Amino acid sequence: MECTVSWTGHAGTRSSMGFVAETGSGHILTMDGAPDAARPENGGLNLAPRPMETVLAGTGGCTAYDVVMILRRGRHQVEGCSVRLTSERAERDPKVFTKIHMHFTVTGRAIPEAAVERAISLSHETYCSASIMLAKTAEITTSYELVDSSGAASA
Repeated sequence: MECTVSWTGHAGTRSSMGFVAETGSGHILTMDGAPDAARPENGGLNLAPRPMETVLAGTGGCTAYDVVMILRRGRHQVEGCSVRLTSERAERDPKVFTKIHMHFTVTGRAIPEAAVERAISLSHETYCSASIMLAKTAEITTSYELVDSSGAASA
């Protein structure tokens, strides 16, 4: 896996702290720094996600992918899966994640709660490289809501 990240601020773009990442699979992702009122030349313009937001988003994508795949392999009728991540970071540099909570919403027909719990657990203990890596510095907690496509919710 590879990725090239290039600073765009020197090219006369709107933000002096913008970056473009090109992934090895040929996709483009833009990032921007947070505005800095005290030193505007050191800040971005909030034109794209911050680099650490992309780390958090990637972790959510990694674990949601696992949960869907595990449930599908179990022949469960998954119709939707989302995960809302909230986090806390260290106050001083390096501002690593110290806490991450992931709340999953899984929608489908007659999916047993035990299957959702197992899928989330397997993702975090075995398959999701991103969350396993972040767990080295962050306390990761999870919760879930199971929504039956007929409209009933549980957990």
